[in-house]
Amino acid sequence: MAAELVRGQNHPLPAGPEGAGRLEIRVSAGTPVVAVATLGDEQGRVSGTEWIAHPGSPHLPGLEVSQQAAASHRLAVDLGVLSEDVHRVHVLLALPTVTGVPASFGVVAAPHVAVTTLDGAEVAGFTITGLGPETAVVAVELYRRQGAWKVRAVGQGYAGGLSALLLDHGVPEAARLAAGIQDAVAKGLARSVAPPPPRTPPAGSPAPSGGSPAGGPISYQHPRRHTAPPAPPRPAHAPAGHPADAAPPRSAPQPVAGDASGWTMEERLYNQVWGMFEDLARSTAAYRSAVDFAESRLDQELDRMLADPRTRVGPAADAARDQARAKQADLVDQARAVLDRDLAQLRAESEVVEPALPPPYAGWESPVWHGYTVPMEVPMAVRLGNLHLPETPELRIPLLVRLPLERGLWIDSAQDRRLALNVAVTIAARLLAAYPAGDFSVHVIDPAGTGSAALAPLTDTGALRVPPAVGTAGVAALIGKMTERVDLVQMAIRAGAPDALPVDLDTAEQLLIVNDFPYGFDDRTVNQLRYLADEGPSVGVHLLMVADRDDARAYGPILDPLWRSLMRLTPTPEDHLADPWVGHAWTYEPLLVPPGSQVVPQVLRQVAAARQAYGR
Repeated sequence: MAAELVRGQNHPLPAGPEGAGRLEIRVSAGTPVVAVATLGDEQGRVSGTEWIAHPGSPHLPGLEVSQQAAASHRLAVDLGVLSEDVHRVHVLLALPTVTGVPASFGVVAAPHVAVTTLDGAEVAGFTITGLGPETAVVAVELYRRQGAWKVRAVGQGYAGGLSALLLDHGVPEAARLAAGIQDAVAKGLARSVAPPPPRTPPAGSPAPSGGSPAGGPISYQHPRRHTAPPAPPRPAHAPAGHPADAAPPRSAPQPVAGDASGWTMEERLYNQVWGMFEDLARSTAAYRSAVDFAESRLDQELDRMLADPRTRVGPAADAARDQARAKQADLVDQARAVLDRDLAQLRAESEVVEPALPPPYAGWESPVWHGYTVPMEVPMAVRLGNLHLPETPELRIPLLVRLPLERGLWIDSAQDRRLALNVAVTIAARLLAAYPAGDFSVHVIDPAGTGSAALAPLTDTGALRVPPAVGTAGVAALIGKMTERVDLVQMAIRAGAPDALPVDLDTAEQLLIVNDFPYGFDDRTVNQLRYLADEGPSVGVHLLMVADRDDARAYGPILDPLWRSLMRLTPTPEDHLADPWVGHAWTYEPLLVPPGSQVVPQVLRQVAAARQAYGR
């Protein structure tokens, strides 16, 4: 059972031969916050800015923080990798200094911090209560004592903000560093998103205008979008007939592909797609919040009528109920009108963005595949499907995933086994097409040989270097080979000697497609597969599972960490993906090849030919 700490209390952290010291620190707040982590000596002093992980510099050995301001964070900590000079790790939270963010922690819900193991099991939690004017806080402290690590609940706030906090920890040039961190968030170097709007405003709140929840209007402006500034308001003292009165209303800006910040068109399109996703999420959240508010107010008015015997029946009571329902319908209509306005703008933007997407971001039906050539560099991301919400089934937002993959993929075959493997093959084709020649390899485990038809695009074009592994012996041999590769690369990295790797070791990114799991697997290979899911992505080995979880129920909870470590996708549309801001259930749709199209075999033949031409 997890320990719920109070301010000043400590708790031991788990240690063991496997995964010792590898933890996640999960932060939940009622508003977007910036997460920072510092490494300190025995006295907690920070030697320099190179000992601080923040959105502008999120990676340190054994430590990684989020690159965005958000209402939830996951910080990765590997205590076993930290330098011997490091005795303390402080997790800091600060309010971003951007428009629309609360002025202090005292006016928002108390932040909660949880320390968990890699499989999600919570070790200790701490709710930071009692905050008032503070805008920065030391949440928790991990500290080393006699060779063992513990976590302490701190909860020390600073009204002077992040600069005062860093100065108190002995950080040189604390004010300049704090300003740089806030500037990184404000300029969009990290995606800063709005907090979830309240689902039901408190009683007595004013009616939302056009779907805006109580507490102020929602900004639909993505931080990386370039749009014209609004027209200046007419001065309050201007007389009637002022030119501002005669000017026609400003129309919505015409969408342009690549209308986002970035050094390249690829980066601008990537940021623009994410901006569309966030705008749709927040616009829909505002609409749902307004509908909830209208229904809540209607319920309150009807309850008041029923509470008084004099207003329960009669013509006056019927008229009052009709009036209350009319108000509720009017509020919903206003909210829907604003949502429709926003959706029209997003549809127009989608119509110009979709044709401009490069092959890694484009659907299989896009003409850009006809001019495909094997790239010389790895793109930022690859498209794995489309997302939409129930209110807007016709508006699809591309699901872009950064490369290299940070976690494996799982195509749930419970719905349709054959279609699931087809989706897996098209995803493998996309990954092969996204990498330079020879920089990405695919291996397949098909124990019963049931996937030969679906795997034909890979086997017939030469994109698959080695035939699929079949039978129990084939499974053991390939899994053992992939496990050995992970071990060798990890040892070389830890020893600082990457040149010591065997000359015949394939250093390309690897994708292992596993079909019909757990058929053909035994206890040993199942454990090796779990190891690959956990350790593989960091050294370029990625899983693509095609499996029905019920088929593996005989293994019980031992496989729960495996399923949690993979990103679940489905071969047919299903609303199972949630965004991290407002928690919408997004419907995922896979990218299917148009009937009769030969685009996948054509692309894979080009990949195989390029690899052969380069001798790779």
